[in-house]
Amino acid sequence: MRNIDELQRRITTAMDRVASGLDKIGTGPAGPDPETVQALEDERTANAQLTERVRALKTKLDGETAKLRAQVEEAETRLAQLDVDLQRVRRANLQLTEACEALQKANSEGAGDPHLINKAMLAELEGLRAARASDVAESTAILAALTPLLETASDEETV
Repeated sequence: MRNIDELQRRITTAMDRVASGLDKIGTGPAGPDPETVQALEDERTANAQLTERVRALKTKLDGETAKLRAQVEEAETRLAQLDVDLQRVRRANLQLTEACEALQKANSEGAGDPHLINKAMLAELEGLRAARASDVAESTAILAALTPLLETASDEETV
């Protein structure tokens, strides 16, 4: 970006010098020299080409910046979903631990409570579901990170 600004400044300065030179040539007593006029025209053409090149570079830079911002936002969304899933796994594991402790206590007292067994099984199922959701979110995040790399490698092979 800094390079683009520097090029644009140099082009503007050169164009100002060309305009100043044209004013001096046009007011001279002998009129403009054909070689000087041609050189000025060449400079104008070069300046126009450089201006267009700077404009194209800036457009390309803006496009790449927007693409990178979109990728960052997508990655942040995936990470937020992964965090939610991991929190769910932690809660399910805590419930499972509590249910198992209650079941062990009931069994040690000789009272096998079917309600505690069902509660422990439900907590275990929720833990498995949460672990599965976490695995899916993690796999999705990994796949999303690898996809651009694979596309880049595929593009390089075709070149």
